[in-house]
Amino acid sequence: MDIKKIAPWNWFKDEESTHSGNLPINRTEPGYQAPMAQLHEEVERLFDRLLDSFGRHNPPNPDTPSTLAGRGMLLRPNVDIATTADAYSITVEAPGVDEENIHLELVDNTLTIRGEKKLQAESREAEFYRIERRYGAFQRVLSLPEDTDCDNIDAQFSNGVLTITLPRKALPKSRGKVIDIRRVA
Repeated sequence: MDIKKIAPWNWFKDEESTHSGNLPINRTEPGYQAPMAQLHEEVERLFDRLLDSFGRHNPPNPDTPSTLAGRGMLLRPNVDIATTADAYSITVEAPGVDEENIHLELVDNTLTIRGEKKLQAESREAEFYRIERRYGAFQRVLSLPEDTDCDNIDAQFSNGVLTITLPRKALPKSRGKVIDIRRVA
């Protein structure tokens, strides 16, 4: 079976290598969580349920994975990538993010999508029982295929969805060469 028919291009091959230590990024695909982080979060959730059953009304521990996610430390927008004969289309979910807080940068054949979902002013008098919304900086790094026309990339932002269209250019056909076989006497 030819694996290239299933996944012809590894769009995320540079994402981990360009990950900087000062911007935490969840390095996994949507819906996946590192096993140790998943175990830690589940244990914390079990203890929270246990303590809640005894009437605890304290806010959650600020260093649990679920609370860190709520503060934006694990924020990573979902990305859909599609292709046609003429173009690639990348769709990035960014609900609650203002257009001026999203930045695209193209260096060589690597497209970096950066942004920040800023915390809205909340009442300081309110006592929160649970915070599930995520805030903070995010980044996705995409390795573009060699047939991408990097000079004509278009980006549009509407209703919390960033759509990036990358036209495809025709690659030069490799020229075959017939090699004569000499007869050795």
